[in-house]
Amino acid sequence: MWSFIFIASTLLINLSTPQSFDPNQANLQTFDLALVGTDPSTNNASYHNPISTVNAGDPFVLRHEDWYFLTYTTNDNITLKRSRSLTDNWDFAESRVVFKPNASSGEPWSTDLWAPEIHHINQKWYIIFTATPDKDAPPPLQDAQCPFNCPAVNHRMFVLESSGPDAWASTYALRSTLDTFDQFAIDGTYFHHADQIYHIYSCWEDTYSAWPANLCITRMSDPLTINSTLSERAIISVPDEPWEQVPRGRPVRLATNEGPQQLVNPHTGQNFVVYSAARVDTPFYCLGLLELVGDDPMIPCSWRKHREGCVFQQNPDAGVYGTGHASFTVSPDGTEHYVVYHAQTTDQPKSNLYRTIRTQKFTWGENGAPTFPAALNGPFDVPRGQN
Repeated sequence: MWSFIFIASTLLINLSTPQSFDPNQANLQTFDLALVGTDPSTNNASYHNPISTVNAGDPFVLRHEDWYFLTYTTNDNITLKRSRSLTDNWDFAESRVVFKPNASSGEPWSTDLWAPEIHHINQKWYIIFTATPDKDAPPPLQDAQCPFNCPAVNHRMFVLESSGPDAWASTYALRSTLDTFDQFAIDGTYFHHADQIYHIYSCWEDTYSAWPANLCITRMSDPLTINSTLSERAIISVPDEPWEQVPRGRPVRLATNEGPQQLVNPHTGQNFVVYSAARVDTPFYCLGLLELVGDDPMIPCSWRKHREGCVFQQNPDAGVYGTGHASFTVSPDGTEHYVVYHAQTTDQPKSNLYRTIRTQKFTWGENGAPTFPAALNGPFDVPRGQN
């Protein structure tokens, strides 16, 4: 069997900006591509993690008709990939850059583009992402207003809209800055409930609080427009459990809730938000779980947190660390459910992380909540219906 090596460039980073994770400045990492994705030596019946060796954090996968679409953090553009297969090596999938701003323009969306997601709503495609004008290096007097170092103070949410109903053939235009009341916002996603769209994102309590990072929700009139006021904005989760904090049990700095994703149990209709907790540049990054138990998502008491601990986390025995920022999809035949997430291969990550994309099947428990497996490298059976 042929073996290949993938090598990423190595550059130095200014350690004074600990929230700026540039995949283009990551440390050297090598992979044996014979152990990446679908394994042809098994007649394509099994696959290994990772399913992509490109330094790609915050993966978002959506299945539409016969295609899987993938977006992820590149830092300087929005890249869209597509594949007929979920587990074939995504390094070799079709790829196109759909948005590339001028990094020197000073526009609010010009640098540090993170966590893009592509959504199909009312026959159009919307790509929601976060960015900042200053490469996460705000002026010193602005940074001084925060009680802790806050390089991402100017990150905001933006939306691209497709020119037509075909995700791949469309062009994408910047259409909206989502209103987050001129406050820090990252990792925004759409949440659908009772024919209403909401925006859930990672927020601070106020403009300069810096920590902790919470989950906020606002109501939308359409995929481009927030119609909530600041007083109506609700914080639906704060990192108040020890496992959501770094170091464990420290309640303020590096206490994080981010990367929210809607997950609906297709059998019971139960509505969940799976989010990332702890800190992305540590091995403790993991998934937490909220369940919508009330009728109104804008009321904090409508949400119940799974407080027993992470529902998906690092597995040192398998050499998998920092498991987080997940999205969810199904097998080609629609019968199996998969979590797609990023992870690291070291428990001592550097300032600029190297994260690869991984996927595993999960199931549903008797209480209707998702039941996630241990984070493993495989081999696994390929998704049902995958050709």
